[in-house]
Amino acid sequence: MLKNFIDGLKDGTGSALRMTSLIVVVAILLFVTSSFLCAAAFVFVLQSFGLVYACLTGAGIFFMITSIAAGCYLRAKRQSERRPAEAATSAFASAMSDPMMVAAGLQIVSAVGIKRMLPLLAIGAVAFGLMAQRKSPVDSPAE
Repeated sequence: MLKNFIDGLKDGTGSALRMTSLIVVVAILLFVTSSFLCAAAFVFVLQSFGLVYACLTGAGIFFMITSIAAGCYLRAKRQSERRPAEAATSAFASAMSDPMMVAAGLQIVSAVGIKRMLPLLAIGAVAFGLMAQRKSPVDSPAE
């Protein structure tokens, strides 16, 4: 079980590194492409309308590209905020569906005894309820 976890972690890290390097290359190429397109638009507007309009066109193009990039960043940030909650529920579900975890729980119950286990389960449920009611640091307002 631990070996599978470590192998999964290695695969995930390698995949994340490859994806990050690919994104960096794509970002650099997008910057070069947009620079050439902006230069072409600048020259065209400079010949047709003059220097002031050409500068304003270049600024407008770069502002549009920056706005698109900022929108993509905000969307990715919102999605990354949703993932930890989904990961926590899926981790709990996978732990509860693991037969080894269920067998370990049954062995603990049989070793301690059902009469002694009920008060421990009640205390655990209360602690879990209190933990669930606590506000996470992300939800609390910044001071």
